[in-house]
Amino acid sequence: MAENEILSRIDDLIAEERELRSRVTGTGLSVEEQGRLGLLEQRLDQCWDLLRQRRAHTEFGADPNGAQVRPASQVESYRQ
Repeated sequence: MAENEILSRIDDLIAEERELRSRVTGTGLSVEEQGRLGLLEQRLDQCWDLLRQRRAHTEFGADPNGAQVRPASQVESYRQ
């Protein structure tokens, strides 16, 4: 996935996340929507990680296409 595709995916995920979060204070979220929000957060973390990997590969002269999506369990355990 190219950098512009990753950024586009991030924008789409953020838009959906914002839409769901806007309902939290209003009508609240159903169990299904709460699950979707959690999944969106995981997917966003994976996309950001992939983007960072690609940029690091480029910076150090490696092929950015060598970057791989890491499992959510791995990405979620990173320290902020």
